[in-house]
Amino acid sequence: MSALAALLLAIPAVHAQKVNKDALLSKIEKSDADIADAKKGAKTATWINRGKAFYDAAIDPTKSLFVGIETTMLKLTVGDPSSTGTETLVDVPYEAWVYPYFTVYIKDNKVVTWKQTQWVVADAPAKAIEAYNKAYELDPKSADKVKQGLQQISDFCSQTGNIGIDSGNYSEAAAAYATAYEAQSSPAYGQAPDPALLYYAGYLLTVDGSSNPASFVKGAEYLSKAIEQGYADEEGNIYYYLFHCYYGQKSADKENVMKAKQVLLTGIEKFPKNERILDGLMQLYTAEEGVGDPADLVAMIDKAIENNPQSVDLWFGRGRIFYALKDYDQSIESFKKVVELKPDLFEGSYYLGVFYTIKGDALNKEMNEKQYSSQAAYDEDLKKVNGVYMEALPWFEKAHEMKPEDGDTLEFLKSLCFRLRDEPGIMDKYNKYNELYKQVKGE
Repeated sequence: MSALAALLLAIPAVHAQKVNKDALLSKIEKSDADIADAKKGAKTATWINRGKAFYDAAIDPTKSLFVGIETTMLKLTVGDPSSTGTETLVDVPYEAWVYPYFTVYIKDNKVVTWKQTQWVVADAPAKAIEAYNKAYELDPKSADKVKQGLQQISDFCSQTGNIGIDSGNYSEAAAAYATAYEAQSSPAYGQAPDPALLYYAGYLLTVDGSSNPASFVKGAEYLSKAIEQGYADEEGNIYYYLFHCYYGQKSADKENVMKAKQVLLTGIEKFPKNERILDGLMQLYTAEEGVGDPADLVAMIDKAIENNPQSVDLWFGRGRIFYALKDYDQSIESFKKVVELKPDLFEGSYYLGVFYTIKGDALNKEMNEKQYSSQAAYDEDLKKVNGVYMEALPWFEKAHEMKPEDGDTLEFLKSLCFRLRDEPGIMDKYNKYNELYKQVKGE
């Protein structure tokens, strides 16, 4: 048994994966000669073989890697690293194992992600796509074989994009997703390409744009194209990312500010509940001259409500706009409508509690800045402030009934009850919610 175990361990070590660069390049050189030959270059098989050669060159260095592979198996499949160390990716520290063609990042003895540091042929996926397109051009009947090859390239590039996200290589990941989309856009693919690939590419370039503003240009191109093809993520964040891509280019051309505005207006019309889009609009309307009056936002959403008064999302968005304008009474009125239309919506009751609390905080701040000449005047104002806080309580309590484990709701309840502890019955509520809050927080 021990001899067998030793043999099993020895076999993979002997056959640890090596990238035979010379053999891969030799196939490509042969393909170069074949397509230069008039007779061979006119054959569909020549171009399909060329596509395979470039695909093999693309995948060979990392074909044995996958997320979650344990370090013991990693050594058996690709051998020992040339060096090891530690490296931080996206604020997370990892063990880094360095190999000739890639660096692998490990946590808890498992591969989390990797960075490819060397390619056999840098543009191998694009070359493979080009070859498969030529094969289909020569013979449309080759569509099935060509599509299979294109699908392999798309899958490989999509995986490369996924890995790039985890490793923080946003620009390279975006390029990989774009190449996956290009493969699916080939005539032989036989179906519409997935616009989500453009969305992923555009989103990653939006993220990359914070440190590399040039990425905003390409990001805007990808996101715009995805929208043109009818794509929108479930929450409509694509409009928010496209806004950032245009807004990030405002120093190059002020017209990009107006493009950013139009994107947000389109987005909020389709996704009125999206808080990111609303925040972007408020940022534009309050920080940029000539964009418009923030009151225009109210007119816009009120017109939409006029056409669709039963839309919970529109009333939700209206409340958020008035919150940004610090008109808390209108925020409260909007969310009362939300609750009326959808009584079982947690966010409706929760935000009503929040807006009453914020209104109370604003009144309390005014009160603290006043100079009082009598205790009676002070007591009268205090009564008004506490009255507003009291109105928040039942909404938070309703929200708590819907989500008993929500820590934010319990924190509001215990804080409000402590402030109002001198009111009849409120101290008992404070004790109740304080204890529940501690339980939820594990204290």
